[in-house]
Amino acid sequence: MVLQFRQFFALAGALFCASAQAGEVTVAVAANFTAPMQKIAKAFEQDTGHKAQLAFGSTGKFYAQIKNAAPFAVLLAADDETPARLEKEGLTIVGTRFTYAIGRLALWSKQANVVDDKGEVLRSNRFEKLAIADPKRAPYGAAAMAVIQRLGVQSNVLPKLVQGESIGQTYQFISTENAQLGFVALSQISLDGRITQGSAWVVPQNLHTPLKQDAVLLNAGKDNAAAHALLKYLQGDIAKVIIQSYGYAL
Repeated sequence: MVLQFRQFFALAGALFCASAQAGEVTVAVAANFTAPMQKIAKAFEQDTGHKAQLAFGSTGKFYAQIKNAAPFAVLLAADDETPARLEKEGLTIVGTRFTYAIGRLALWSKQANVVDDKGEVLRSNRFEKLAIADPKRAPYGAAAMAVIQRLGVQSNVLPKLVQGESIGQTYQFISTENAQLGFVALSQISLDGRITQGSAWVVPQNLHTPLKQDAVLLNAGKDNAAAHALLKYLQGDIAKVIIQSYGYAL
């Protein structure tokens, strides 16, 4: 009996210590990475006890907020340029930046048989509005503009453009059919290699600059154990499986 009580209190003590050591990290997450990061955060909490508080939005908007002392500890950007710029400006912990995913761009319609497998719909008059993310704020929007230019469809497409603040808002425009089609992140419309709804063209990567997405520890996270743990977790096998299931490369 005494031994059982000792074992009970030893276990309780261990659980208490684990709970006491668990922390919280505030993370700025590029909108295209919403679904995978929600899964990763859940697994991260189950495996480590640490909790990740997630904020989703455009990378350009997060850059401005971080410049103005927003209390984010970690940034998961939609590009590699923004974290590098923040590092040069002394707003990150040097040596913590790495590529956590390489994104894919897709032209998507909620309706079946609208978008063909070569994107020829962009040359047609079968749509009134085309949604893209703001090219000045969102890397996926800049990639979309590059594709439009490479295909030479500006004259047909530009008068029909509607812009979302982020790729998340762009997805909403298309999913609510306020725009018949638009450029989104493949991760928003696919899972395990399948388009989940509607019709899509996965844009060849040679039509735009690679969408390398970098993570970095911000100055606010320097002494935050949960922030360090999250960056390590993102490079582990569990996170990698989740990331790849949404169509990202590593």
